[in-house]
Amino acid sequence: MSGDDIASFAFLAILGTAVVGWYITQNRLSLSKTLQNALVWGFLFLGLIAAFGLWEDIRGEVTPNQAVMNSDGSIEVPRSPDGHYHLTLEINNRPVDFVVDTGATNMVLTMADARRVGLDPEVLPFIGRANTANGTVRTAPVELDTVALGSFVDRNVRAHVNEGDMTQSLLGMTYLQTWSRIEISNGALVLTR
Repeated sequence: MSGDDIASFAFLAILGTAVVGWYITQNRLSLSKTLQNALVWGFLFLGLIAAFGLWEDIRGEVTPNQAVMNSDGSIEVPRSPDGHYHLTLEINNRPVDFVVDTGATNMVLTMADARRVGLDPEVLPFIGRANTANGTVRTAPVELDTVALGSFVDRNVRAHVNEGDMTQSLLGMTYLQTWSRIEISNGALVLTR
């Protein structure tokens, strides 16, 4: 905690003590009723604090964050609460979570996702280089047997495995360009073949 946080906490503690002390003094003749009211208000206050603190998690669970197949054959991807578009693709029959990144040239797998889809990062040739926000990292070119999004299946898809620390795999332009149309409309990414 910083000095400002400690001072704010101390001020709120003193103010809270003063308010509680005044309330008890004013209602000392009916102390049990006062205690009961104080507990009810305290639980309401804690509930509001919990709801406020967990709102982002609750909203993330309530709002859809996976692609929807439309009747016209297009795929609609709602924007996630973090402002990005996320997709789960089946890579070699295993689900892999991606963040759509139009600034990435290639489809890029994390080391963990590469292992999940049957690639062994220890034997991959990390001969490429990529400039990222975290600096230059080594990459290994790979070919994925199958990449499926809904009913759309692509075979022998080129991708890269990133040797650096990545929290999620990236769905870059080499995959996105396999779609005939990419559009952002009403807060959703729409992919059409």
